Amino acid sequence: MKSEKLTKTICFIFAVVFLLTAFVGSVLTIQNAVRQDTSAQTFYSSAKAMCLMESGSGRVLASKNKDQSLAMASTTKIMTAITAIENAKDLDEVFEISPKAVGVPGTSIYLRKGEKMTLRQLLYGLMLVSGNDASVAIGEKVGGNVNNFVDMMNKTALKIGATNTHFDNTHGLDSKTHYTSAYDLTLITSYALKNQLFKEIVSTKNIKIVSDQGKTRYLKNKNRLLNSFVGCNGVKTGFTDDAGRCLVSSAERDGMQVVCVVLNCGPMFEECSTLMEQVFATYRLYDLTANYAFPRQIQVEEGEKDYVHVDSKEKFLYPLAQGELDKISYKYELAESVSAPVQKDSEVGKVQVYFDNDLLFEEKIFTIESVRGNTIWQKLKKLFGIW
Repeated sequence: MKSEKLTKTICFIFAVVFLLTAFVGSVLTIQNAVRQDTSAQTFYSSAKAMCLMESGSGRVLASKNKDQSLAMASTTKIMTAITAIENAKDLDEVFEISPKAVGVPGTSIYLRKGEKMTLRQLLYGLMLVSGNDASVAIGEKVGGNVNNFVDMMNKTALKIGATNTHFDNTHGLDSKTHYTSAYDLTLITSYALKNQLFKEIVSTKNIKIVSDQGKTRYLKNKNRLLNSFVGCNGVKTGFTDDAGRCLVSSAERDGMQVVCVVLNCGPMFEECSTLMEQVFATYRLYDLTANYAFPRQIQVEEGEKDYVHVDSKEKFLYPLAQGELDKISYKYELAESVSAPVQKDSEVGKVQVYFDNDLLFEEKIFTIESVRGNTIWQKLKKLFGIW
């Protein structure tokens, strides 16, 4: 009887232990699943393609299908604008609108036949309310004709490094050979934002423009994030049947300029807002040149001074997430000595900054002063000193 009770007790204990183990295991599994889901939701986007880039360094901070070739609708006009700004002889010259720019399909600022305006006014009409007619008028004025101007747009894209991009027109209406990628569009936008006039135009919320005929247009920027996202300073909306809803947005906080591209994305404003918030919460800019550890002076042979001070000249700001600073390393090449006379700004070495094994940045090290050679008297003093 005792033996039977003991057996039942042992079985009961084993059952309890088994159930507790199973319960704890299931809790841990659920916790892990939650962690994995949370991680998977980081930088989630429903867009067909998306890319976030820190403009200064060009570092991609988050992406999805970033190299896929897609239609981009009116985000095309980012390239139209920067190409015009860089190539126009006079943005404030008043000129007559060509008949070809009147009645262009799609969004419009309703240009009139014979109306006279400036390129500066048209650029606001292009970027704030997405005037397709403004894009044609700009192309004709700057390029001589639209085809020449589109060639200029494609050459600018190649110069920037947007090799997965091809433009057929100035406005972005659908065409089989008119495409870009989310990555290329961040490159193009980052490049354009370095131009102060472009940056000023795309960050403008409202403006009034008046043509020579007295026609007044009140333009309101279609980019809702300018009013709702802290630090937002651009850039461009777009929509066509092929492209879907597209948005290139940008924002600057604490000196960090971020560009966010979502292509074919229903909730484009909401997702860009969420994505940029996540990026600003995850990354911050570090001046990686502040941690240089090379000697700041080197020996001078046969000089009036025994050493010369040296330094680098540039700053390099790079966005890093928590813990990534440990992955930064430096390599130095620096001459042990130089012979007098030494001229200021003489190259004496270089420094390289790496993230893991990838080279991020390289710059030269220079002398920051001049050192004359020994005079005859100094040479004699040294000679007698040796004796």
